Amino acid sequence: MKLVIAEKPSVAQSIASIIGATVKKDGYIEGNGYLATWCVGHLVELASADCYDEKYAKWQYEDLPILPLNWKYVISKGKEKQINIIGELMKRTEVTEIIAATDAGREGELIFRLVYEKLCCKKSVKRLWISSMEESAIAEGFKNLRNGSDYELLYQSALCRAKADWIVGINATRLFSVLYGQTLNVGRVMSPTLAMMVEREADITNFEITPFYTVQLDLGSFILQGEKLQDKQEAETLLNACDGQSITIEKVERKEKLEKPPKLYDLTTLQREANRQLGFTAEQTLEYVQSLYEKKLVTYPRTDSRYLTEDMKDSIPAVVEITAGIFSLHNTPVNMAHLIDNSKVSDHHAIVTTMSVKNCDIHALPFGEREVLLLIALRLVCAVGNNCRYAETLITAKCSSAVFTAKGKTILEDGWKAAQKIYIYAKKEQSQEEKDTSLPPVAQDEVFTAKATIKEGKTSPPKHFTDDTLLSAMENANKAMEDAERKGIGTPATRAGILEKLIKTGLAERNGEKKTKYFIPTHKGVSLITVLPEAIKSAQLTAEWEEQLKQIERGTLSPQSFLTDISNMTESLVKTYEVIKGADTLFTPNAKVESIGECPRCGSNVKENKKGFCCENRACGFALWKANKFFTAKKKNLTKTIATELLKNGKVKLNGCYSEKTGKTYDAIIILDDTGGKYVNFKMEFPAKKGGKK
Repeated sequence: MKLVIAEKPSVAQSIASIIGATVKKDGYIEGNGYLATWCVGHLVELASADCYDEKYAKWQYEDLPILPLNWKYVISKGKEKQINIIGELMKRTEVTEIIAATDAGREGELIFRLVYEKLCCKKSVKRLWISSMEESAIAEGFKNLRNGSDYELLYQSALCRAKADWIVGINATRLFSVLYGQTLNVGRVMSPTLAMMVEREADITNFEITPFYTVQLDLGSFILQGEKLQDKQEAETLLNACDGQSITIEKVERKEKLEKPPKLYDLTTLQREANRQLGFTAEQTLEYVQSLYEKKLVTYPRTDSRYLTEDMKDSIPAVVEITAGIFSLHNTPVNMAHLIDNSKVSDHHAIVTTMSVKNCDIHALPFGEREVLLLIALRLVCAVGNNCRYAETLITAKCSSAVFTAKGKTILEDGWKAAQKIYIYAKKEQSQEEKDTSLPPVAQDEVFTAKATIKEGKTSPPKHFTDDTLLSAMENANKAMEDAERKGIGTPATRAGILEKLIKTGLAERNGEKKTKYFIPTHKGVSLITVLPEAIKSAQLTAEWEEQLKQIERGTLSPQSFLTDISNMTESLVKTYEVIKGADTLFTPNAKVESIGECPRCGSNVKENKKGFCCENRACGFALWKANKFFTAKKKNLTKTIATELLKNGKVKLNGCYSEKTGKTYDAIIILDDTGGKYVNFKMEFPAKKGGKK
């Protein structure tokens, strides 16, 4: 019997239907010689610092750096039941082989391997590696299972990434939080991303707006533009010299040009496009495309490639034909030569639609999924289309020794843009459509009478980062030119989470109206970057680390060498960093918000805010919410006095509690019963009555 371990229940169910496992049990599906079970995200994770020593429960400078020699792993909170089920299935004597069917990528490999290692399983492993959840792809994948050992380097790379994030995150967050008296979240990728935001805001703030002036010559059927002039008086002199004068056309140049089809989407370019076109955040787009993948409508989304592989040549034309039907296009050309490149596909090829869209009622999909599916479908149809052919015209004339020009563009053959026009028309967003800026027929030496005007303008500062532009900056952290090798920070699968964490930790905000939302670093975020050393906030250095993780995956760098460098950097940071003078003016002192007690989980201060009483260490997660149903059901409010007593003594006496069952009131002792989960629990005891009984 073979045990298949998928990443999610929905994926396990899809796989089970293909391999013939049909009998549903508690936490798994059985049948036809298979057991199909699932993880629920990460079932096993790196242990927290206090698992190595209880003293680490409190954040203290003298305990740093914390650098585990023998790493510990724990079962994720609330997921004990499922890992126990997997463990029991692994122990079955009839199970002779494990099939790893978690997502085919670095993170999916880590999810499976941590479970396998934690449960001390020694049974042989095969790897299911697929790029689509379609039945045919799953069936083909099971015919071509690979040896689990083939992915050892991928696992080591994933594990090094997790350990590096732990080392930098745990130590740097504690170091700067302790030194500056408040929780300051620092991360290997998060901090360089924040630094790029802060640098952009500084560029915007320091930008000096400069006016400029352009003399225009209206010749009746078209307008000639002069060069931008900084001096208004110079522009007015040129205006007076040209107004009403006869203008002779010196040159008319017309060139036919081709615009090649766009490349296919990888995850990052899809997220950027969805942000530009639809206003979706990177995280929203990832959620929508992941759901489409699980519904078998698109291929694997967490890819960094925009190309297809050689073995897809025969199958893609049929997919294109089905997909083109979405836009009522028929006999669509399929030019694939520029899309096929095995050397540019590592784990997965570009995101494309699947044959399953044929039977999909697109309009029945949730809005976000439908719009993302349409983007992917449109890009596939455009990418295999013919070149767009257009004519570019340049008209040149002189007046008073100044050169004036007019540029025009005429579409001669839509090519791949035909599908794009249909998409834009369907959305009734003509503003997005490329305008035909044709110029009228004009001959060399033709003479016109000019009416001169001055158009005033101002130089524009850099724009705030949006999800689109910030993802681009993260992807090209080394600021390489288009034809050079780009080195990014984070991965396509993790960048969206980094952006959301910056907001969650209060280091940045997403502002703006409707579609156009942009990132602004908070005062706290700017202050943090001000005090961070270059080693922590440098995007270029972090990009080099990301490149080293790829080298581990390729087998050209040892995991130990990578982690030693990270540990040495962290140790040096702790030993040599000195508090910035005058930092008390950067950060708002915590003393302004009074602590009501000590956090029972991590020992940090618990402070009141609008919604409750929360641990100031955001990574901890402990919170007593004012609107807690345990109290509101008893017609009681979780007040500051009650919260303070609970933190001090672990319990509090509450008189006059309302019983929903009887409609009467009673007195009770409320006991804080915190098990470390997402929400804090409570228990009740009843005061002793006369006679000594409780």
